[in-house]
Amino acid sequence: MTDELLALRDRVRAPDDLPLPDGPEGIRWRALKLEDAAVITELEERIGARDHPTWSESLDELREELEHSWVDPARDGAVAVDSAGVAVAWGLVVAPPEPESLVRVMLFGGVDPAHRGHGIGRSLLAWQHARAQQMLADSELALPAWVMSYAADLAPEHGRLLQHVGFEPARYFTTLECPLTQDPPTVVLPEGVVVEPFSAERSEAVRAAKNASFADHWGSQPASREGWESMQTLPSFRPELCRIARVGDDVVGFVITEINEDDWERQGARSAYIGLVGTVREWRGRGLASALLADVLAAYRAADLELAVLDVDTENPTGALGVYTRLGFAPTARDVAYRVVY
Repeated sequence: MTDELLALRDRVRAPDDLPLPDGPEGIRWRALKLEDAAVITELEERIGARDHPTWSESLDELREELEHSWVDPARDGAVAVDSAGVAVAWGLVVAPPEPESLVRVMLFGGVDPAHRGHGIGRSLLAWQHARAQQMLADSELALPAWVMSYAADLAPEHGRLLQHVGFEPARYFTTLECPLTQDPPTVVLPEGVVVEPFSAERSEAVRAAKNASFADHWGSQPASREGWESMQTLPSFRPELCRIARVGDDVVGFVITEINEDDWERQGARSAYIGLVGTVREWRGRGLASALLADVLAAYRAADLELAVLDVDTENPTGALGVYTRLGFAPTARDVAYRVVY
């Protein structure tokens, strides 16, 4: 199919010049700066209280995103401030590096709930979409391309806005939680598999396993070395609570754990977030993911944690949703992935 496609630069139209978004009255737009990370984190706290009250982006996570080599904040981001100079909206357009089968451009950001309904989000989304089109039009790749954004069920106005300008709901992601009040079920590890915490010397092997195990997941593309290594510099990354499964030197499965203690008050529990779970294709169907997760849940309890949280694609082809529910996870919230296909 992709062999029949023209290069993106030959099939995507984009504006040559792209001024910052307009108004409304009393609102001033400016380019995003690296130094804005703290300001945007405070804005995201207000956005999160309305749209996803159990979690929010940390300052370290936002700074990491803005410092990636493939992100140019001044060109790819915008901030809206009110007459008092307080940030009321922000947006960032990101094209993850090293696509193999799909070019994705992601739209991030949002509007302070107190300032919604005045056209700020509409102006921001129009600007972001145009910037995404510019990125696609600069590409020589002859691949399918998506411009994507996510909207929480708790913020239906975001989903309506996306659909109004041509984005279509494409996939549903459910947040699952597992209270750590009981011992996880005993799951037998497949013969010949060794389980151990994440270690720096096996980082590249785990990245290779991640890329292999997610190759058939919807919208997934390989994790770059830069992005993978920068993830490990975040305070939220907890290698001692991660698990990898290996056979010899080959990593065949993994669970990646993150802990943001700022979320504990929001969630009412000392929680851990399972950011990634994967099993390479040859080892699926043998109970490996269940065994790794059971081991991780036991480690969480031993660390005096009270809640495990993760997000899952409800149409995941590996049957991950069933694995999680059998271990005691239950749904609590849902996000919708919207896209425009080029």
